[in-house]
Amino acid sequence: MSASTIPHGADQRRGPLRPGERVQLTDEKGRMNTITLTPGGAFHTHRGYLPHDELIGASEGCVVTNTAGHKYQALRPLLSDFVLSMPRGAAVVYPKDAGQIVTMADIFPGARVVEAGVGSGALSISLLRAVGDGGYLHSYERREEFADIARGNVETFFGGAHPAWSISLGDFQDEVVKKEEPGSVDRVVLDMLAPWECLDAVATVLAPGGVWINYVATVTQLSRTAEAIRADGRFTEPESWESMVRGWHVEGLAVRPDHRMVAHTGFLLTARRLAEGVEGLTPKRRPSKTGFAAEDVQAWTGDAEDWNAEGLGERQVSDKKLRRAAKDAASTVQRGAFKDAPEAGGPE
Repeated sequence: MSASTIPHGADQRRGPLRPGERVQLTDEKGRMNTITLTPGGAFHTHRGYLPHDELIGASEGCVVTNTAGHKYQALRPLLSDFVLSMPRGAAVVYPKDAGQIVTMADIFPGARVVEAGVGSGALSISLLRAVGDGGYLHSYERREEFADIARGNVETFFGGAHPAWSISLGDFQDEVVKKEEPGSVDRVVLDMLAPWECLDAVATVLAPGGVWINYVATVTQLSRTAEAIRADGRFTEPESWESMVRGWHVEGLAVRPDHRMVAHTGFLLTARRLAEGVEGLTPKRRPSKTGFAAEDVQAWTGDAEDWNAEGLGERQVSDKKLRRAAKDAASTVQRGAFKDAPEAGGPE
């Protein structure tokens, strides 16, 4: 395979360890630290230090010893490891949910995908891996600080700008209809507070048969999104679920579930675009008293101004923390071996 045909970022996943790469160091007690290799740098702890130069040029999977005789196993972080340790401003989409999104939304190589709510870029990385160099991912983000953090993390992971990615600032429902042709998008991925506000925009740009997947944190968001999609009539019956991951302790005869698990992180909801002018089928259900009127929905879900991060119980991120995270993300790229790569697509 020639260098020109190697998928973007693939060469960062193999070969000797290089300057600018992130490396996981695991000690003999299983404690893990992630460092960025810098010529002349060192990893310091209260139990001695380890020069980075001993790792640069070494094979992945090597075992090295620091100045105090303590051993470390060195490996490149997996995608799941990178996402949970990278600089962030907003909460990241957990790997278990990113995997569900890629699979259940059928994100395929070459797909044209738009997403909103970039956050720290965790989901963007998974989507770019799925669409590949020949695909298309256009991300929309309202806050410039989040866009800067995401750009730094994406460039760090792929070793430079990804050819399939661009990012724009602004409200998704306003910007996407300006930048995408009607019916030209294969998949829409929304991670935002009020996805039901984007119904018309999604219906406009999504191709017939295309998948719309939403990631929401609360039951109230899930219910309101589902009911809005049903009432709209241009989509199939929405499907929703959540996933929970529980690890297991396996050591000799001591085999049991871990005491801690990654439980609720968010709900996923999907629907597919119907052909233009076609009204969706209403599933036949037995008559029941479970239905509710519009005023019931309003009473439960509150007014439009109530839909904000604070109202949904999300932590507010200070401007100071955002600036620090953006600086950390950019610094990691600048220290890397690929800092001369072409710049990522900036805000349009």
